[in-house]
Amino acid sequence: MDSAQARQLLQGVQTGSIAVDEALKQFQMPPVESLGYAELDTHRGLRQGFPEVVFGQGKTCDQIIGISRSILERENRVLVTRVTEESAAKITQAVPALHYHKSARCLTAGMPDSSMYPGFIGIITAGTSDIPVAEEASITARMMGHQTQLRHDLGVAGIHRILRAHDWLLTAHVLIVVAGMEAALPSVVAGLTERPIIGVPTSVGYGSHFNGITALLGMLNSCGSGVTVVNIDNGFGAGYAAAQIHKLTALPTHE
Repeated sequence: MDSAQARQLLQGVQTGSIAVDEALKQFQMPPVESLGYAELDTHRGLRQGFPEVVFGQGKTCDQIIGISRSILERENRVLVTRVTEESAAKITQAVPALHYHKSARCLTAGMPDSSMYPGFIGIITAGTSDIPVAEEASITARMMGHQTQLRHDLGVAGIHRILRAHDWLLTAHVLIVVAGMEAALPSVVAGLTERPIIGVPTSVGYGSHFNGITALLGMLNSCGSGVTVVNIDNGFGAGYAAAQIHKLTALPTHE
């Protein structure tokens, strides 16, 4: 159950189309469903505005199928991250409502047709190799009802590329900057705009890159003001955080 479904129940009681006892039964349903291999938080959407997200890596196809079916019985949206193309083929055959996004390595159901909020979340990659992480961030934010715009290969090795996108940077409400190697791009972007910036270090780089540790430490030590950093390759975390920030721009102000 999410906030919209709870509101519909209450409105139904108000108009008389739903009996009080039926609405009470819905609210009294246990907030956790035990699947044996997973304890599904069925009230996540009600508390946080979005259903529990499934981390697909390390789970079997049958487990993902079971969890997805259980969520779809209660929710309109499902997001599964870190799914291989081979696993996705088996899962979507069993759960046709799910759609696979190859570049993002995500499965989704119930993707909103349009943005629920004004403006957009801008997502930038330093290099083409960072695109899968950026796509994961984009799919996450879009599933939460936000428009995203992506710009790729704007790394600091050709500084003119990010400078050419300056006007676009100023129109975004929130910016996600995805970078590997030495991960200098978030600091540069922070110096060009007042928008909140979420840095995503990636595991892209050569030997002393240490699978993203160099990029992570570089972003954590950014001299740019307002740079927040998520974990290595965590496009999902960046997309979710950006969506929460962007949602605040649509909330009414109180004097």
